[in-house]
Amino acid sequence: MAAAPGCHSCAGGAPAPAGAPVIGLVGAPNAGKSTLFNALTGAKVQMGNWPGTTVEVARGAWRTEAGVYDVIDFPGTYSLEPLSPDEHLTREMLVEKPPAERPDLVLVAVDATNLARGLYLACQVAELPYRVVAVLTKSDVARAHGAEIDAAALADELGFPVVDCDPRRRAGVAAIAPVVAAALAGCATVLHPAPEGAEPGEDAAVERRFARIDAAVAAARSGAGDRVTASDRFDRVALHPVAGPLLFLAAMWLVFQITTTVAAPLQDGLESLVTGPLSDAARALLAAVGLGGPVATGLIVDGLIGGVGMVLTFAPLMALMFLCLAVLEDSGYMARAAVVTDRVMRAIGLPGKAFIPLIVGFGCNVPAISATRVLGNPRHRLLTALLIPFTSCSARLTVYVMLAATFFPGHAGTVVFAMYLISIGLIVATGLVLRHTLWRTMGSEPLVIDLPTYQLPTPRLALSVTWIRLRGFLRTAGGIIVATVAVVWALQSIPVVDGYGIADEDLAPRDSVYGAVSETIAPVFEPAGYGSWSLTGTLITGFVAKEAVISTWAQTYAVDDVTDAAPEEQAGSALAERTRADFAEASGGHPIAAVWAFMVFLLAYTPCVATLAAQKREIGLRWTLFGLVVQLLGAWLLSVAVFQTLAALL
Repeated sequence: MAAAPGCHSCAGGAPAPAGAPVIGLVGAPNAGKSTLFNALTGAKVQMGNWPGTTVEVARGAWRTEAGVYDVIDFPGTYSLEPLSPDEHLTREMLVEKPPAERPDLVLVAVDATNLARGLYLACQVAELPYRVVAVLTKSDVARAHGAEIDAAALADELGFPVVDCDPRRRAGVAAIAPVVAAALAGCATVLHPAPEGAEPGEDAAVERRFARIDAAVAAARSGAGDRVTASDRFDRVALHPVAGPLLFLAAMWLVFQITTTVAAPLQDGLESLVTGPLSDAARALLAAVGLGGPVATGLIVDGLIGGVGMVLTFAPLMALMFLCLAVLEDSGYMARAAVVTDRVMRAIGLPGKAFIPLIVGFGCNVPAISATRVLGNPRHRLLTALLIPFTSCSARLTVYVMLAATFFPGHAGTVVFAMYLISIGLIVATGLVLRHTLWRTMGSEPLVIDLPTYQLPTPRLALSVTWIRLRGFLRTAGGIIVATVAVVWALQSIPVVDGYGIADEDLAPRDSVYGAVSETIAPVFEPAGYGSWSLTGTLITGFVAKEAVISTWAQTYAVDDVTDAAPEEQAGSALAERTRADFAEASGGHPIAAVWAFMVFLLAYTPCVATLAAQKREIGLRWTLFGLVVQLLGAWLLSVAVFQTLAALL
């Protein structure tokens, strides 16, 4: 069956062959829908915005013995009455599009632990002219609670096929393909005809739907399903008003400790490969073809290859951060974290589920801003998008690690953790200010969220999620980093004084265009204790990408980049010595106060140009510029306050 033309226009191109049947995958949040999608399509997934919207969807090719299907993972929704832009896309594709542009079959993920709620969406879809197949997920969790679900009996009651599977462990996934193939061989029909003249949202239609669901659940489920499990007992701690927040802070501290201590050794081989054999081979190749001059060598080796090396050194840090978050998500803890933070979120006028995009921001601000689409209220989305830049993304992490190892070698992990606590404080403080000024009348919604049963994370799923996020980060940041390093090299290679040529080996960075620009802005930061051109210049490149700060220092001081070294090695490196001396001189003998002020500014000002682009897409140019002004002004004021206070106390 040929797919509808409108279903094959996702940004990035369809991963399945043209004409492949289109399978729309829908389900409630936390129903295991995305896990099922990954099990069907594997790791070869394409992400992109749906044409004409800012809603991001995933799609992939599901290869079976019967053929290849184009599977689209639509945003999670409890029903076809949408509350957010993401949910509206699901309704638009299933209800509002002409029949020729709709999916050929709808696959509904139904959580066995919340059977009635999951079946509500399935029954709504069955009231439309569709081929419908329900996939029962989390049956093992339901059994742990003392409930057994008979998929065959459920199918008899509902009138459409029901397949029981465990997508996390790939158990029963193969059984879905023949059921889908058989359904596609038939015609799309209305399985649950509505009473004549009844509207889908009317009370009569809703009551009729619930009556059908109650009958189906009664026929298919045996056991009360109310057995107290270890998950329930652990929640007494995880959701406790005092112990819960302490457990959350401990979990985040552990994540950052793992990231700062384990990633450094993993970076050694990558950095050594680029700066050693690869750079040497490039120099030899350029010399062999007659391009061994300082301009070509500097641009290609120091600029482009150095930029690639910079990207590679970030990979272990990003991978560990994403892996830790994936493990927390797969274990079921992240939903509890949203409950724990709900009180704080409501204080700044946001619902508890705003915590989700904010926590994503600690990995990368760009996807976090896109994740604000899960919020139904437009003002909630706007406020959250303005707060996300204050979440300390992992791109800043490398700078924190280097400075913490340089100035606080015995407490690097604790210092980095403190920066994340400061980040949380900034989010709350900024949210309170904005709520009591621009959005005084904005209320918050009560938190409604599923609490999935705790489960052991599956390595395959955690690694798959980590790889998808890491790949997206490298695609987003990789080109920016390489370009930034190349631009910095060019600015440092163009002299502003007589007697030097372009890329002259004797040209000091201070005598270049880069030095001239840095000298111009340096006085602005004198009250913050780092009014040195060599320190403030990194803030320029950091505006483009925070990952480039350390490489800019390395180029400025003409020393080796130590991003890949262990903390104790970073503390004794030439870069560390030059940085310590620079902060001591610029601060008038208060380097500790100055470095704290510098890190606070780095935390509070604009994360990167990619974040600005994401904000412009989501909240428009006017609010993006407003946020930019707030970030720059707030970062400078905070930085000055930190330096002046610490300099007086220390």
